[in-house]
Parts: sequence; C-alpha cells; structure tokens
Amino acid sequence: MVLGLTGNIASGKSLVARLLAVRGAEVLSADALAREVVAPGSAVLLQLVQQFGDQILDAQQALDRGALAERVFADPQALAALNRLTHPAIARLADERLAALRAANIKLIVYEAPLLFEAAAEKRVDQVLVVTIDPVIQLQRLMARDGFGRDDALRRIGSQMPQEQKAARADYLIDNSGSLADLEAAVNQLWTRLNCNSLE
Repeated sequence: MVLGLTGNIASGKSLVARLLAVRGAEVLSADALAREVVAPGSAVLLQLVQQFGDQILDAQQALDRGALAERVFADPQALAALNRLTHPAIARLADERLAALRAANIKLIVYEAPLLFEAAAEKRVDQVLVVTIDPVIQLQRLMARDGFGRDDALRRIGSQMPQEQKAARADYLIDNSGSLADLEAAVNQLWTRLNCNSLE
C-alpha cells in the first residue's frame, strides 16, 4: 500500500513521516526527489536558470533554494512557472521509485508530498493522510522555524491550497495542533488502523 502524506507548510508532515518510518514504513519524500532533479548540471536546473536568472544559484552553481523561494512565493505566475518546470521531472522519478518499492513487496510505503493535490499526484497513491494544524499555531511555528516575519509567513501560507480543501479529500486526518505526545498517540492510532485494514 502507498499512503500519500500531505499537509500545508509547518503542519508537521515530515515529523509524521519520521514517526511512521520509526514504526516500519518506507518513506519516499517528494522534497528529496525535488532536490535530486535540480542537482548541479541537471537539465531542470538549466531550465530554472533560463526562467529565473543565475541569481538563483549559489557560489558552487547549485540551486539556492532560499533565493528561488523569494522569487516565487511573492509571484503566483513565477510559482506556476516553477511548478511547470519541476513537477514533470519529479513525477517521473517518483513513479520509478514507487514502482521499485511496490515490486519489493513493502507493506507500507509513505509518499510524503507537500503538493500532492496541487501536482495531481494523488493518483500515485492508494490512500491519503492529511496533517492539519490550527492556523494560529501554524503561523507561530512557521515564524519560529524559518525566522520569517508575520507578513512573509502569511504570504507563504496563503500561496498554498487551503488545508480545509485538502482535509476534505483525505482518507485519514491527523491534527498536529497539540503536543508531541498527542501527535505520537495519533500516529499510533493510525498505524493500528492501517495494520488492521490494509496490511494483514
């Protein structure tokens, strides 16, 4: 079974993925695949430079993700252009890796993808888990985690599909507005459900 794991920025998706990995799931991260497709010398990185200029490169000619983020999060058209250039390459790589994991008969594969719905990648998975969070707590965590001011943090949150829309399309929901202990308890409950319903 492939479980798609998504949620909005600072919701705790990666933490949920790590907790599932500790319990025995195999995690494939779309963010890791995204970094792979823009490796120095890659065709996708060349296309990004052509689109956005060489100011998105660091001194080693690798992608400066922070500089690119500054460009796209303030400009919906730039964000759309970034997605057009990167999503097909990520999709191809994800399909290859997921096919290999399925062939290995791994019982639970978690595909962690922040843009699962935006990239129409839910067809790649069997079921979807959405991590939700109280918006006030989300804003606080994002500002504390990334050092953003309030306006920058709100702009990044606002650039994403509303979490209510994602939650409405989920098979499973985990709320990460509480403590780590609360989150671990919710993951344990999900793990039990998945084992009972899908893995036995």
